[in-house]
Amino acid sequence: MTKPQMFRAVAAVLFVSFFTLFVVAQQSPEAVSGKRLKRVVVRGATVVDGSGKPAAGPYDIVIENDVITQIVGFDPAAAAAGRARRPEKGDLDIDAAGKYVLPGLINLHGHAHDSRSGKPWPVEYVTKLWLACGITTVREAWSNAKILEYRDRSAANTLAAPRIFAYGGFPAPNLNTAEQVRQRVRDLKAAGYDGIKLYTIDRDLMAAMMDEAKKQGMRVMHHTGVEETNAWDDIKFGTTSIEHWYGIPDAAIIGGRQNFPSDYNYNDEVHRFRYAGRLWREADPERLSKVLDGMIEANVAWNPTLVIYEASRDLQRAQTNPAFADYLHPALEEFFRPNPSNHGSYFIGWSTTDETFWKENYRIWMKALYDFGTRGGMIGVGEDAGYIYQLYGFGLIRELELHQEAGFHPLTVVKHATVNNATIMGKGDQIGRVRVGYKADLIVVNGNPLENFKVLYPTGTDMVRDGKVVHGGGIEWTIKDGIPFHVPTLTAEVREIVSKARSESK
Repeated sequence: MTKPQMFRAVAAVLFVSFFTLFVVAQQSPEAVSGKRLKRVVVRGATVVDGSGKPAAGPYDIVIENDVITQIVGFDPAAAAAGRARRPEKGDLDIDAAGKYVLPGLINLHGHAHDSRSGKPWPVEYVTKLWLACGITTVREAWSNAKILEYRDRSAANTLAAPRIFAYGGFPAPNLNTAEQVRQRVRDLKAAGYDGIKLYTIDRDLMAAMMDEAKKQGMRVMHHTGVEETNAWDDIKFGTTSIEHWYGIPDAAIIGGRQNFPSDYNYNDEVHRFRYAGRLWREADPERLSKVLDGMIEANVAWNPTLVIYEASRDLQRAQTNPAFADYLHPALEEFFRPNPSNHGSYFIGWSTTDETFWKENYRIWMKALYDFGTRGGMIGVGEDAGYIYQLYGFGLIRELELHQEAGFHPLTVVKHATVNNATIMGKGDQIGRVRVGYKADLIVVNGNPLENFKVLYPTGTDMVRDGKVVHGGGIEWTIKDGIPFHVPTLTAEVREIVSKARSESK
């Protein structure tokens, strides 16, 4: 090849490269949504980094592939005058001036359902709602082989979904000996599960199970239930996190058991949830204090999922969620209706008295949670949506509001949902912060969530600006693993799924 030919060849390659970059940069948000880009630059953002420290900015954030590589502060006046050196253009530039950037939210208790009421739906109904609500990582509770497939598809970006950590369900039927329990743990490990979701279990079997889980390097999330075991067993055996609250007030009751009526039946969910609303009042405050201290000393985290029982204290509020108009799939709507056959659909004869007890239950529960956190306990955030009138993603944002109601500062609430959740999953050195070297999991928000968490909802919220009521908010971009997802595009796709299902169900 002659020198002129070589020059023309190189020039052609450079032209194509620069033209491609130009075309990508000029594409609409819809066109780049969900696509892997080599370089994304978020410009002019006010950053809440997840550590609990105050917001600061403006910053330019550079993402290369799946990692945050630069966070560059600048003087806006100098930038306007062209005197501030700012990062070079990316394949996608996101204008975040006047907007807030947070770490991607982590859902510590999620369910990637692909059906309800025996009626299937595309799993994207759930996963795109999660992304639209700023969730970039989910600890999937009670996973199966299908969830392992969804996890792998998310990692390969062939499924629009948050990063999934699949926790296998435990126990399985007919596990009656220590060796059977140990083998079940080994089987879950061999099958590729990331951890274990423990439900009901007797104390001797829990001892064997937890011992084997530690040997296999598997973390355990525990829904204790009303069982022989309680929080003292979680403390003794080293559970990673207690889900909901079961087992905590139980461990503080004088006499060791709640004062159930003689006809109580735990398998009758009307009974189960009615009297769960009268549990916290029976916990002895002094004993409860010792339980909380024991959890802190043993490094047992608490993922309270305040949101999943909220309908019990205000059923009408739960049933009239405005988001249902556009985002409630008809199969989920059917599942929510009172029906003893559906778990969590227990509102049969629900009374003012039941709600009154549950309101008191929340007051005591929230105080215990606040005491636990202020003493140094590790608090996480999860939603458990798909049950009891809770929509996927929307439930997690409501959980943030409830943590604030419990007394926590919004910065601390964000920390619960990011840094704390990452730490509970053993991934605190990789995700959960806006920090150089961490995975590029970010959300770009049209509004200040520290002022009002409602700006995170895909539905947005009404705000007063300059004396006028304006509708705004919503997350504009959810960046998961460096991949930018345009939230208005996601929500339009979810609304289409719902609209189509409603048409077909008529």
